[in-house]
Amino acid sequence: MTEPAEDLRFWLALLHAPRVGPTTFRQLLDRCETLDTLFEQPDLCYTRLTETLKDYLRNPDWDQVDSDLAWMGTDPVNHHILTLRSPAYPALLRELDDAPPVLFVHGNPEVLGHLQLAIVGSRNPTTGGARNAQDFAAHLASAGLTITAGLALGIDAAGHLGALEASGTTVAVLGTGPDRVYPARHRDLAHQIAEHGALVSELTPGTGPRAEHFPRRNRIISGLSLGTLVVEAAPHSGSLITARHALEQGREVFAIPGSIHNPLARGCHSLIRQGAKLVETAADILEELGALAVASQEPLPTLGDATGLSDDHAQLLDLIGHDPVPMDLIVTRSGLTAEAVSSMLLILELQGYLVSAPGGRYSRIDKRL
Repeated sequence: MTEPAEDLRFWLALLHAPRVGPTTFRQLLDRCETLDTLFEQPDLCYTRLTETLKDYLRNPDWDQVDSDLAWMGTDPVNHHILTLRSPAYPALLRELDDAPPVLFVHGNPEVLGHLQLAIVGSRNPTTGGARNAQDFAAHLASAGLTITAGLALGIDAAGHLGALEASGTTVAVLGTGPDRVYPARHRDLAHQIAEHGALVSELTPGTGPRAEHFPRRNRIISGLSLGTLVVEAAPHSGSLITARHALEQGREVFAIPGSIHNPLARGCHSLIRQGAKLVETAADILEELGALAVASQEPLPTLGDATGLSDDHAQLLDLIGHDPVPMDLIVTRSGLTAEAVSSMLLILELQGYLVSAPGGRYSRIDKRL
């Protein structure tokens, strides 16, 4: 899954070169038959190299290269380093002008070539938003798509968990090196993802979390995927950066609408106004991806197909909208006692038809994924 050891050393050495980002790296690749030529006779490859870069090429940081290779050596079965020219490098990502020249993969690198859907959103979602992300991810993973996200709190984590619960595959794109987990509370989740998919990073081992890493990471999330689903997002959020990358990369963008009173729905509504596809069910996504998503579809349940819901409970559910409403208003609308309503609300919540919000408010979830 990796380059021959000697060739890989040159790739890693150039990765540590000063002021050489993905675009410059690719330009140098295009001008050199082999990277060893660049280091041994740089002017033959490119005559406009800066003196700083020439000085580095004469004396590369081989200690850092050895450190990168040591990470791979600690677990040769699960630690992989892929270059742009590796057969296992994901084809969709390779299409990007700023594709990462090197990927560090913890897990199964083959899943990077699977058909993927990115699921992104707020780090502080509503209960309903997190539930939507998890349910959509579970259904789409069971249909055959690999779920890709950024291991962040909130919607990202819900997407990963949904895929895992459906015994599907999931990919986490890191904003750190492949040996670091951020946030730390997701260490167990990262371990599960590595077992049932892959952790992937363009950053070298030992690299910690820095603010500027995460916008860069977002282009990889969208670049690996056929499309990006935004579940909840505030205006100007990182999730919208991922969606913008997806649009620029020619990929599909999907957004789940929400209540006009929910500030986390505004980012999704903005995307929909800009042409993102409004989705209400997982079937909407599979239909839009069409022939690209060869995943099979199972019949999707709707609220009306639900079993075990009595007429009384169904009628009470009809009185509750998708905006959070207080219990006393539900009591007034139903004409039932507070005790009866409280018992019925608990049953509906346990069955997954309602979510409770702070302040004793309830909102409805349509089970149509």
